[in-house]
Amino acid sequence: MNVLLVYAHPEPRSLNGALKEFALQRLQAAGHQVQVSDLYAMGWKAAIDAGDSLDRDPEARFDASEDSRRAFASGRQSSDIAAEQDKLRWADALILQFPLWWFSMPAILKGWVDRVYAYGFAYGVGEHSDARWGDRYGEGSMVGKRAMLIVTTGGWESHYSPRGINGPIEDLLFPIHHGILHYPGFDVLSPFLVHRTSRIDPVRFDTLREELGKRLDDLWRTEPIAYRKQNGGDYDIPALTLRAEVAPAQVGFAAHVEQP
Repeated sequence: MNVLLVYAHPEPRSLNGALKEFALQRLQAAGHQVQVSDLYAMGWKAAIDAGDSLDRDPEARFDASEDSRRAFASGRQSSDIAAEQDKLRWADALILQFPLWWFSMPAILKGWVDRVYAYGFAYGVGEHSDARWGDRYGEGSMVGKRAMLIVTTGGWESHYSPRGINGPIEDLLFPIHHGILHYPGFDVLSPFLVHRTSRIDPVRFDTLREELGKRLDDLWRTEPIAYRKQNGGDYDIPALTLRAEVAPAQVGFAAHVEQP
């Protein structure tokens, strides 16, 4: 299988750097083809701007969505954007690896999403009408591909528990899992989490490698998170709210996950 690992940490000698190298070696040893987008090493431009479209009128008002649509449709996107889109087309699985900084991904990785997820590529796909609101949330360009996060935190696991002060880690990652990955069609796997990164000794690191290795070995066997599909009948369209009879006692993020 083909795996794209998008990595966002500025220090190669960090814990994240060691885990990235381990993941690369483990996947290759299992016979997978792997490409790594090391965003800091690449000098990735995080800010979306008028320069991302090669043919736009310099006197025209910049419109992020419309400029993206025209550039993607005409094949006149910035070359770095097009190269990352080609990697996503090639990949059977996507791994996003990053430290949790201020309750989200680093800005450079968010900028990768902002720029690579072009109109017509990751959104604005399919029929938009009062009967069908596009191919998204379980449909779209990434259908048939898998995605997983590798996330490190400085805080304790208990800090991110259901009653922890930082909030449940599932809620913090929901915008990434559901919004960035499920939206364009990925099958989203539960994340691989590493807590208390400043307290990792050699024994704990060996354990982490063993645990991560098992997750990578099972990348195509693990059941994905059972997110509801937008066009699967659970939502009123075009309101895009759950039908009254679907999970009537639930609200919030959990309502968008099918229960066994």
